[in-house]
Order: sequence, then structure tokens, then C-alpha cells
Amino acid sequence: MPEINSVIIAGNLTKDPVFRQTNSGGTPVVNFSIACNRRFRDSNHQWQEDVCYVGVVAWNKLAESCRDNLRKSSAVLVDGELQSRTWKAQDGTSRTVVEIKARRIQFLNKRKKNGEEDEEDEEGFIEDEAHETHHGHIEDDGHMYEYKYLTSD
Repeated sequence: MPEINSVIIAGNLTKDPVFRQTNSGGTPVVNFSIACNRRFRDSNHQWQEDVCYVGVVAWNKLAESCRDNLRKSSAVLVDGELQSRTWKAQDGTSRTVVEIKARRIQFLNKRKKNGEEDEEDEEGFIEDEAHETHHGHIEDDGHMYEYKYLTSD
């Protein structure tokens, strides 16, 4: 059976991203969490909402773009893969976390220009170690959004 590990999720940052560089080599890395809401009908056919909190890690230029463009409550679309990490906590217990290692992140908030929300964030869709740029338009609720993203193809 083929191995598939792919995640696409949209949500809002729960707090400011944490940026650092590795001790060996100074590689940029950023961590942040997003909250993704899910609406569903319960057994009484009433609408309910559930929130899923997901950790995200990004590396290199993608990490730098996140540091420069994201803040608490920023809306993002993350495309990546699940990874798990295990480490020893200070109390000696073993801890494991499952998070998304981002391949691409699209910044969904519009930038404010002179108090108006007219201009799309210039960074748009950023991919880790990307080479090509693609442009397009998306129409949503009567608003036109322009996007730009980078691919490694």
C-alpha cells in the first residue's frame, strides 16, 4: 500500500509565532498553533461547533516569511505533512507531539491600506524552498482575492 501523508487545514493563529534558529547551523524555524472550527449537527439536529487546535512547524525561508507576516489571529491555509516528535521533559517523563510540518502556507488576511482592507498580503502562498511563482484570482462572497504562491516544480 502506498504511504500518503498529506494535510491541508485552514485556521487562525492562537498566539504569535515563535521564531528561533537551530544551534547547529542557525537554520530558521518557526512554531505556531492554529484553531480550526468544525460545524456539525448533533443527534437533536442542532448545529454545534467544535474547535481543533493544531501545531505547525515551518523551516528556512518559509519560517522567515511566517515571522515577518503572521501574528495572533492571522488566518492561514497550511499544506504539509504530519510528523511526531518525542523528547524527555524536565521531570524525566517522555513527551510526544504530533504536528504539521508545513510545505506551503497561504496568508489569508488582507493588508490594510490607509485604513481600508483593499490590498491582499503580498506574500500570498509561500512554499518551503520554492522556485516558481504562480498567480491567480479567487472570488469569495463578492470579494476578489489575488493570490501568489511559489512551487518547487
